[in-house]
Amino acid sequence: MGRKRPHHGNTRRGSGKGAKRRPATLVGTLLVHSPGVAEVETPEGTFPVARRGLREAMNGDTVQVSVAEAHGPGRGRGGRGAGAPGSGLVAYVQGVLVRAVETFVGRFDVAGPLGVVAPLDARLGHDFFVLPEDTSAAQLGVAAGDVVRARITEYPTRNSGAVCTIERRLGTTDELDLNVEAVIASHGLATEFPPSALAQAEGIRADVQGALDADASRQDLRDLVCVTIDPTDARDFDDAVGARRLGDGGFEVWVHIADVTHYVGWETPIDNEAKRRTCSVYLVDRVLPMLPERLCNDVCSLVPGEDRLAMSVRMRLDARGRVTSAKAMTSAIRSSARLTYDQVLDFLEGRAPVGSLPVEAEREAAVTEALGVLDQVRDLRQRVRRARGAIDFETVETRMVLDEAGHPTGVQVRQKTRATSLVEEAMLLANECVADMLAQREVATAYRVHESPAPEDLHQTLLPLKELGLLEGDLQERLVAGEPGAIQEVLAAARGTRGEVLASSLLLRAQKRAVYRPHNEGHYALGARAYCHFTSPIRRYPDDLVHRALKELLAGRADGPMMRRMEAVLPQLCSTCSRMEHTADAAARDSQEVKMAEWYAGRVGERAVGTVTGCERFGLFVTLDETYAEGLVPVRALGAEWFAYDEARMTLTGEESGEAYGLGRRVVVEVTGADPARGRIDFALVR
Repeated sequence: MGRKRPHHGNTRRGSGKGAKRRPATLVGTLLVHSPGVAEVETPEGTFPVARRGLREAMNGDTVQVSVAEAHGPGRGRGGRGAGAPGSGLVAYVQGVLVRAVETFVGRFDVAGPLGVVAPLDARLGHDFFVLPEDTSAAQLGVAAGDVVRARITEYPTRNSGAVCTIERRLGTTDELDLNVEAVIASHGLATEFPPSALAQAEGIRADVQGALDADASRQDLRDLVCVTIDPTDARDFDDAVGARRLGDGGFEVWVHIADVTHYVGWETPIDNEAKRRTCSVYLVDRVLPMLPERLCNDVCSLVPGEDRLAMSVRMRLDARGRVTSAKAMTSAIRSSARLTYDQVLDFLEGRAPVGSLPVEAEREAAVTEALGVLDQVRDLRQRVRRARGAIDFETVETRMVLDEAGHPTGVQVRQKTRATSLVEEAMLLANECVADMLAQREVATAYRVHESPAPEDLHQTLLPLKELGLLEGDLQERLVAGEPGAIQEVLAAARGTRGEVLASSLLLRAQKRAVYRPHNEGHYALGARAYCHFTSPIRRYPDDLVHRALKELLAGRADGPMMRRMEAVLPQLCSTCSRMEHTADAAARDSQEVKMAEWYAGRVGERAVGTVTGCERFGLFVTLDETYAEGLVPVRALGAEWFAYDEARMTLTGEESGEAYGLGRRVVVEVTGADPARGRIDFALVR
């Protein structure tokens, strides 16, 4: 747990001849990754910050830096720190131009006449003082150890400390989960909506009939059978599906998506806050939504039996699952039922008798037909995508089960099923059809772009895959060339073997991260010529951008003033959405790791079977079979002898015994300790 994966960014390091033309100072954004480890992004490139080169700057600040050759003990230090191998250049902060942080969450304490607030976000790098004349702590009833929200009144300088005042008492350390609060703080996640956004939300009413009366182009589809299918604990329902067989042997599939942009106008308070958040964040114990609760859980949620506004796509497919036509429209719908994945899976696999689904009797036949058709379409669409080169990685999602107090009580492992894939294929189909509509007219919007992996990243997978016996014939050359078929073959060969999880992990890690861009550039992993996110506007801002663009296209205003206003800010919005998606994923993962480590802290001494899924100079990473928890076997726990690290083969080999530990090796480990605050679990090998 807490493992930091290798970074395969495309950041540009300033070096070589370009260094002679570089200005004496540069302006950029400071990104602090951990205390003392930072980099600065500038138009000239991204540079690691020298050790002790941060001065008074904090994460996110706009700073002025000088860039110089790395010297001294910092040179050659690995990772993102000063003197990273191959860069030779480091940055030194000369001054802060714009401060990024105005408020923060921290723990209050008393030091003589002063109050002290220690930020939960360690990247801020400073404790903040509350001056004796500041009575905010007393007025709010804050005691030592309480968690507070503080506002910075004086930033640190070379000659003076940092000063803050307390705005709000959040609770005691017993009332709050400090480890999760630290995750929220360290990723800079928003937890409260501004009053203007909340006031706007409170004034919104569904008024479906009013929308139908006001817009003759909006289709009344309330008699069309559709259902929502979600996890058991879902609260917001932003998509509904329906389907039927056609007389020619083909299929008609409907996907209905909550019409968020009907209620949230461009550059209104809710829209501006959604632009800032860009997505909902799903933490281990809570959701930090992109939209106020009144919208995401009420007005825009496609709850069963209630009239709701939607953006609908009707897709017709032939008997082999190929799209023959697609039409998008604004609509009004009424979901026939709210189904869970478990209910649908039981129905599809014959474990649920006819009549057991929570559906009105008069619509039961249509719903059961729709589920059967959607399951058949799932199979056909998977075949279509595989034939065109799409790559399906078998992923496993682990979720910690918590009690009411937030303590872990178990681990839930979620894998793909016919039910989850049924919905996934319908969403992929709708996203692709909408992207095609927009791309064919060259409409600028937030396209989802995935580039092919870099040959050097794929090359790093060769030795481990060879060790697993998964590269035969010309497969190696085809794999490095990035042929989707080669990746498919490796994954197929690994299925059901000891190397299945590892092969999927290695090849997935070699992929570039999908991003949002203003223009269509295709999607490598899906084998799609055009792709966008259209199906989750309640929780992703790019989907709202796609909805706005699609509405303008449908209304014949693809070149109108609204599109011009959006296009002006689209590059920055796409960049922000890509960055915040990465942040949300990291925060969700970190919060799960915190609770997983807390779970194993109470299981020291237990033994489990796992697979070596990572090898570093300092030890082995082992993923357990039962819970998919990842822990570290420190090199010192392998034995008293010296272990040589082979970076190319990713092995640790004992110089005396010759015992080699590498990727894919099956091991039995014992839990020796856990650090919940760092999300780390420690193992020892059982011989």
